[in-house]
Amino acid sequence: MRTIAAAKFKAQCLSILDNVDADGIVITKRGKPVAKLVPIDKPQTHARFIGIIKEQIVVDPNDDLFSTGEWVSEEWGDLNNG
Repeated sequence: MRTIAAAKFKAQCLSILDNVDADGIVITKRGKPVAKLVPIDKPQTHARFIGIIKEQIVVDPNDDLFSTGEWVSEEWGDLNNG
């Protein structure tokens, strides 16, 4: 695991954030560890969500959405105009 002094971290923060690896970086002050910088998990994409619900939602091909290209619902009104 990489170690870096707080002063150097402050001076090069943006570059360090772009290059942090999975092990993380320990930030020190006067030689003593004070913080650990680790990358966050990658955010989930919509594709992952769609994969989870695959084959669980059935869409009626006769629905107005397919015939007009717009979403209109009696309950919600016209959602295309905000």
